[in-house]
Amino acid sequence: MMEPNGGSSSVGAADGASDHAAGRRRHSKRPKCDQFLESLDLLEMTPKRQNDSRFTQQELPACKPILTPGWVISTFIFVGIIFIPIGLASLFASERVVEIVHRYDTDCVPASHRDNMLAYIQSTETNKTCTRTFFVSPVSKQMKSPVYIYYQLDNFYQNHRRYVKSRSDKQLQSRASENDTSNCDPEDVTANNSAIVPCGLIAWSLFNDTYGFSVNNTKLGVSKKNIAWKSDQEHKFGPDVYPKNFQRGSLIGGAKLNSSIPLNQQVDLIVWMRTAALPTFRKLYGKIEADLEANTELTVVIENNYNTYSFKGKKKLVLSTTSWIGGKNDFLGIAYITVGGLSLFLAISFILIYIIKPSVVVEEQKASGLSWLTIQSIWRPLGDPSFLSWNRNPAGHFN
Repeated sequence: MMEPNGGSSSVGAADGASDHAAGRRRHSKRPKCDQFLESLDLLEMTPKRQNDSRFTQQELPACKPILTPGWVISTFIFVGIIFIPIGLASLFASERVVEIVHRYDTDCVPASHRDNMLAYIQSTETNKTCTRTFFVSPVSKQMKSPVYIYYQLDNFYQNHRRYVKSRSDKQLQSRASENDTSNCDPEDVTANNSAIVPCGLIAWSLFNDTYGFSVNNTKLGVSKKNIAWKSDQEHKFGPDVYPKNFQRGSLIGGAKLNSSIPLNQQVDLIVWMRTAALPTFRKLYGKIEADLEANTELTVVIENNYNTYSFKGKKKLVLSTTSWIGGKNDFLGIAYITVGGLSLFLAISFILIYIIKPSVVVEEQKASGLSWLTIQSIWRPLGDPSFLSWNRNPAGHFN
């Protein structure tokens, strides 16, 4: 049957049904924004989760120090009173240390070879023995036992990356790792691929100058006991590791080692292997277990073997006593005195400011639309805690 508009009734019914189904499909899912708002409402209605504690929300009681003038001045005075005596004590202790520093790298080269000192030190035919004589202390101070002997090198960069890495800690600790020389290039193996023990540039460049001391033709013994760290001897250098193929190449870098003595007893090597952080450093050579009286003439026989001339380095012999702060070190005392004096100066300055101008003018403001209007000016003392933000009421007025 035909409808007045000329369409079929079955077709119209089908169209109406499809429109109704499409409507149901459109309204079957609510908009995402409505779902999001409902989820927020549900979150507000649900009880707090277990981890929403005062700790996680940073609501625990906290100490909020108020830097009032009294606290600031008291703190600076306290620091000054503590630091200045410590600095004076450190300076006095440093002054009691007797130290002799003698540079010998130039003086121990014969005058005929000073134009070419590198050729002199590299030659195997030149005499490297040098005798130096000097007084123990020109200021009449006794050097009490033990007198520590150091050698000091200048312009020697032991902290160079490739130099520091050129060693094998596993090889030094255990004989089973004798062939572990992967990091020791170029001093890793010999020409016939036999491992060098100890390998690496650090061990190869071991300091080899020697010193002999005498007073009034009486020889003084040099003790090597306890000059190396005990932890290094026990944990870093193995008792079953012995030198092997060491300093047998065409180019000799430094001292040779006794192949019959294990590495944990080679104290000179252990001291040298603890690399320095700065290009100027001292390392302990030994100790003189005897008192050296003031104005005593000390004779030192030096074997000038170590090559510092190729890199314009310097060599110095250092004799020193110690105190409760160690060796001679004026910097520590000066630093303490400087900080303590500066603190006292600031404390006095704040006291004067507080006396001369004890209060300041502040302006109380309130919000007016998008701007702030000043409603009154108030004199308040310096450091008044009532002006802190957490001591104000919500309206912004002072309590």
